[in-house]
Amino acid sequence: MSQMTKRALEASLKELLRHKPLDKITVSDLTDHCGVNRMTFYYHFKDIYDLVEWCCEEDAARALAGQKTYDTWQQGFLQILQSLQKDKVFYINVYHSISREYIEQYLYKLTYDLMIGVVEEKAAGMTVREEDKEFIADFYKYAFVGIMLDWIKNGMTEPPERLVEQLSTLIHGDVTKALEKCRIDKS
Repeated sequence: MSQMTKRALEASLKELLRHKPLDKITVSDLTDHCGVNRMTFYYHFKDIYDLVEWCCEEDAARALAGQKTYDTWQQGFLQILQSLQKDKVFYINVYHSISREYIEQYLYKLTYDLMIGVVEEKAAGMTVREEDKEFIADFYKYAFVGIMLDWIKNGMTEPPERLVEQLSTLIHGDVTKALEKCRIDKS
């Protein structure tokens, strides 16, 4: 029942965002739209921004669905972009509101999870320090998120497939090259 209520509040928030910006939506608006009382809302979330964060985390869990390998990162990244595009109004609205950091945190976590999976896979059999692997994953995380934030800011008009194609061209072979340069056991 708890998940159903949270999902109902998420659906109400996303519907309300079609008509007004996030900073104009109140808890009363949400509870009236959803048909629950304020105490029910506060039982699940401390405020609207907590709901926004939960929405992002839920979308993240659905977006990657195991696509964290070198051979599948493009599909994983495409799924992230398609997830954002599916809830375009929600993400553009949140991006342009005072809670932009929720979008950034969501994208950083999601992209890092994707990239560290790729880096770990490519580092198999190599002796590479954890901090070097993390640095490589962070590098790609920041690059990818920067591109995604620009894409959101510009209204998500470019097809997600085009972004993935461009990124694929840039990343092809570069993770392996970076790991080779960081190897401790260089022979």
